[in-house]
Amino acid sequence: MSQTPHDKPPYASPEEAARIYLLPNLFTAGNMLCGFLAIKNCIEAKFVATIGSERADYYITAVWFIIFACVCDLFDGRVARATRRESLFGAEFDSIADTVSFGVAPALMACFLVINPQVNSDIQLITWLLAFIYLLCVGVRLARFNVLTNPLVPGNEKRAAGGDFVGLPSPAAAGMMASLVLVLARVLRRESTDLTQLPWSWSLLPLMLIISFLMVSNVRFPSFKKIDWTAQARTRGFIFIILVASLFARWPEYSFPLIFLIYIIWGVIRHFFILKKSEIDPAPEDDEE
Repeated sequence: MSQTPHDKPPYASPEEAARIYLLPNLFTAGNMLCGFLAIKNCIEAKFVATIGSERADYYITAVWFIIFACVCDLFDGRVARATRRESLFGAEFDSIADTVSFGVAPALMACFLVINPQVNSDIQLITWLLAFIYLLCVGVRLARFNVLTNPLVPGNEKRAAGGDFVGLPSPAAAGMMASLVLVLARVLRRESTDLTQLPWSWSLLPLMLIISFLMVSNVRFPSFKKIDWTAQARTRGFIFIILVASLFARWPEYSFPLIFLIYIIWGVIRHFFILKKSEIDPAPEDDEE
């Protein structure tokens, strides 16, 4: 049987699949660098800082590095698609960088914020266990994403055309957890106390469990990969974007948690509306021959 063009493999050789393209992988390397620097600042906040305000500054810097990692992750795939420089190497490299920036860094930050000298050993063990569950779910989420989007898997084109993520994306999960620390730091500056002594820091643990479940769930979250940023915008829409950017610049410690929270809640509600619509209006079955 002759091979049709549709059955032609996407890569002619392993060397072509492992090809390293400079520009998109520079963004991925920047993602990994930001994750590494976030981990570094968390360690320094725990073991180097001596006063509460200095410790808070380290954590705030770590949060911004995680957010910068989200920005790098947003651009690496878009640059690869725009320049037609996609490869299996880039996809795998991106997942490794995401594990560092959106898995290890937020988990370590949550542990260091919750665990203090007054916490007993049982609470410390539970905290580390919950942090590992979060890291495990990040790894599972990224591995499943690589399988579902692998060009060698049949049906990849149909799934890619859907434009949705299966499970909460790890950058949104890490951004939600990290940006909440900005709110905690705001409270710290108002109450002049140590960030690790705030009772609100315990909110990171149940949040970590909820986010971990959403990452490995089948809830479909919207993807913004196909948004045409060069499209013509209406005046009201353009003004709304300017207002949102102004709010981000004025109150970043509240704007970032709010935008990540809105994305998560919107995705969950949207998923249940899609399920409800599919029950009311099921897709027609194929006629039998």
